Amino acid sequence: MTPTVLDAINNQVSNEFSASFSYLSMAAWCEHHNFLGAGAWFRLQSSEEHTHGTRLFNFLLARNYQATLAAIPAPASKFDSLGAVFEHALQQEQGVSKQIDALYELAFKEKAFAAMAELQWFVTEQVEEEKTMREIVAKIKMVGHDAASLLDIDRELGSRQPEAAAGE
Repeated sequence: MTPTVLDAINNQVSNEFSASFSYLSMAAWCEHHNFLGAGAWFRLQSSEEHTHGTRLFNFLLARNYQATLAAIPAPASKFDSLGAVFEHALQQEQGVSKQIDALYELAFKEKAFAAMAELQWFVTEQVEEEKTMREIVAKIKMVGHDAASLLDIDRELGSRQPEAAAGE
């Protein structure tokens, strides 16, 4: 693996942990505003992102490279509505997709084939992450500010089950 790819993967480890921290902040907002189902959903999402960071961290160590962690900026914590929280989450996932795509492209250019194989899982995962966020945003937009419908969506979000950890 080239030093450039190593630095980029280490940077992505921090990006994944930052996403985890951001989702925990969204969970806090939701729970503070009595959207307990959405809060639970975001807690699971935070855990999933932490697992993604750990997966890359472990990949570096398995290849006998030094994994390094960078500072994580404070996440957004103020939102105007449940819809705004999920809009922010969608934008975050779209940003992560761009990060993963750029990292995959770099690994390809640098002929870091083991990194490409590892990153393929992330490329596929991001398709699912964005799809899920778009669907939730669409549902919230459909119901607008109807309290009963928002509570139904919140209840549905709260039924999410944790996924099996992949590649930890």
